[in-house]
Amino acid sequence: MSFDSLGLSAEILRAVSDKGYTTPTPIQIQAIPLVLEGRDLMGGAQTGTGKTAGFTLPLLQRLMDTTKPQKGRRPLRCLILTPTRELAAQVHESVQTYGRHLPLKSAVVFGGVSINPQKMKLIKGLDILVATPGRLLDHVSQRSADLSKVDILVLDEADRMLDMGFIHDIKKVLALLPKEKQTLLFSATFSNDIKKLANNLLNNPALIEVAQINTTAERIKQVVHHVDKGRKRELLSFLIGSNNWKQVLVFTRTKHGANRLAEQLGKDGITSAAIHGNKSQGARTRALADFKAGKVRVLVATDIAARGIDIDQLPHVVNFELPNVAEDYVHRIGRTGRAGNEGEAMSLVCVDELKLLKDIERLTKSEIPKITTEGYEIDPSIKAEPIQNGRGGKQQPRRRNAGNNSGGRNTSARRSGGNKSSGDRSSGNKSESPWSKATGNKSRRNNNQNRAPSGNR
Repeated sequence: MSFDSLGLSAEILRAVSDKGYTTPTPIQIQAIPLVLEGRDLMGGAQTGTGKTAGFTLPLLQRLMDTTKPQKGRRPLRCLILTPTRELAAQVHESVQTYGRHLPLKSAVVFGGVSINPQKMKLIKGLDILVATPGRLLDHVSQRSADLSKVDILVLDEADRMLDMGFIHDIKKVLALLPKEKQTLLFSATFSNDIKKLANNLLNNPALIEVAQINTTAERIKQVVHHVDKGRKRELLSFLIGSNNWKQVLVFTRTKHGANRLAEQLGKDGITSAAIHGNKSQGARTRALADFKAGKVRVLVATDIAARGIDIDQLPHVVNFELPNVAEDYVHRIGRTGRAGNEGEAMSLVCVDELKLLKDIERLTKSEIPKITTEGYEIDPSIKAEPIQNGRGGKQQPRRRNAGNNSGGRNTSARRSGGNKSSGDRSSGNKSESPWSKATGNKSRRNNNQNRAPSGNR
C-alpha cells in the first residue's frame, strides 16, 4: 500500500514525498482512514513506528476539508497535548513538515521559556496548537488562548498524559473544550486503567493496537550486562571506548545521577551532556542539538527524554539504571531501532535491580539475554540494597510546572525495588545469593571484548 491510497491531498502527499517516505507503516495504514472518517480513536503501537504521522497527516487533511471562510482572527481548531517540552517540539516539527504546502498556521507552547512571544502567536490566530498542559492553562488564564472552537483534540503519549500527575490539568483543559469534537489518543502503552479512563473521554472510540502492546521492536537487540553498582560507570566507559561507539543515549533514574554520570564520563575523555527537568530549556535544546550533530558522544537523560527524542538512526541506548516503572523501559529503548533501522539496547544491572529486571521481562513477555564482561565479573557477596530514588510505585500528583518540565518527580521508597528486603530475601531463598537465579547457566562471559584502557577512545 502507498500513501496515495489513503485519501490524502496532493499537497500533503508532496510533503510526505519530500521526507522520502513512500510506504505507510501499519499504524498509519489503520489510523489514517479512521481519523479521516471523524472517528474517535485510541492508537497503540511500538515506539518508533510512525504514530506521530499517524495522527498528523489525517488531522491536517481534516482541517483543510472543513475550513470555512473566517472574518478576523482565525480560531484554534486543533489542540495537541504532550507531556514534555521535547515531545511538544518534536510533534510541532512534524506538523510543520507535513503541512508545509498548506495554508494552515501552527505554534508550540511549553514552559521554561518566555511566555510573551507565545502570546503574540496565539493572539494573531492559529489553526493548530501543540502544548504542554501547564503552559496551555497559563495562556488560558491570560486570555491568549481560546479553546471554545477546537474540533480535534489529540493526547500524545496518552498513558503519561492520563496518569495521576497530569489528569487534573487534563480535566481543566477538557472543561474548556466543546463537547462535540474528535478525540485521538496515541501511545506505545495502554494499561487497563488508562483504557477505562479513556473510554470516559472518547465517544465510541476505535481501538488500534499494532503488535502486542508493551512489547519491544524486533529490530532492537537487547542485552543485560550483570555488573556491580560501583563499577557501572567504569564498564560503560570501557564499552563505549572499546567498541568506538559514537552516539549513545544513556538513561539514569535521577537528575543528580544524570549530572554526575555526564561529568564522570567527561573525565574519562568521553564528551557528554546531561538533559533533565532542572535544566533550562535553552540548555536542553543545545544538548540535544549537539548530540544529534555528533558534537556530544553521550547524552545522559532522565525519563523525560524517553518520550521526546526522535533520532532515526540512533544506534545505542544504555540503561545505566533500570527504571522503577517497567513500561518506561519500553519507551527508553524505543529511542533506537526507529524508522526501520536496527538498534542495540543495553542495560547495566546490579544486584539491587534484579526485581526490576524481572518486572520488565514479565511486562514484555520475553527474557533478555544476560552476559558478564571479562574483568567486570559480579561480586556475589554484595547484598541488595533498597532503591531509594527514581520514579515508580504509586504516582504522586505533580505540580503544574512539573507537567511542563518532566514526566515525573523523584520520590523515595518506591514500590518496585524500594522495599526493604535484603539481597538474600529478594532471591526468594535466604540461603543463596540473589545472583544465583539471575545468572545461573544462562549467563555467559563476553569473551569477544579484550579489556583495554578506558583512554582508547
